[in-house]
Amino acid sequence: MAEPAMTRRERQREATYEEIVTTARTLLAAGEELSLRAVATRMGLTAPALYRYVGSYQELVDLVAFEIDKAATEEFRAAAATQPDDDPVAQLVCAAVAFRRWALRDRAEFTLAFANPTADTTCVRRELLTAATSGHYMNGLLLQVWELTRFPHPRLEELDPVVVTTLRDPLMPIDASRVPDEHRGLLWVFQQAWASLYGTVTLEVFGHLDPRIIESGRLFEEMVRSWLPRLAIEDPEGRYVELLRAEIARR
Repeated sequence: MAEPAMTRRERQREATYEEIVTTARTLLAAGEELSLRAVATRMGLTAPALYRYVGSYQELVDLVAFEIDKAATEEFRAAAATQPDDDPVAQLVCAAVAFRRWALRDRAEFTLAFANPTADTTCVRRELLTAATSGHYMNGLLLQVWELTRFPHPRLEELDPVVVTTLRDPLMPIDASRVPDEHRGLLWVFQQAWASLYGTVTLEVFGHLDPRIIESGRLFEEMVRSWLPRLAIEDPEGRYVELLRAEIARR
């Protein structure tokens, strides 16, 4: 059954949200401060009028960060789509490099999207921890790789009880119903893979490495290469490494 058409008021509200996001991204691209006042001024609104759509600075950041991540994920999909559908390994390599390429190109957007805390010791914003578009996409690719290679993962009884609890009720962007209970240890591998990707790229984005290492992409390349055997990926002819290097070299 088709969804009911939006009313005129709903269309106007949706258009205003889109304008808020576009305006915020324009401010970020210009290196200007992102604030409710700055967005309202650019849109020709009063602050009270903007509050009808975003009630606080954190709501503004959450909205913009989600949409930035959603848009960036389309770049990752496009990069992966250059590879055959039956080769999730090649798709994962291209998507990972596309993530790095986007982060280094749009540093302000990367910072807003990935330095926006969604959990702390006093609050867990579950919907934000589980809704990230990029996370769903990357974890989906990792799941496809596992279905292909059946790479090893720890059994739940081998893990710390706290970790086991989180894997049974995961706060991470993935459709956990696709992961059988007996293979929930996969999620621990997925989290480690994401930490490696995000950690390496963050060091590069914030310049906490020798600039020559960042420019060459050698640390990123080594990080990805180190994951190939962990994911039981055989590459005797170096095809995936060659693809990785070619993608890193592409600007």
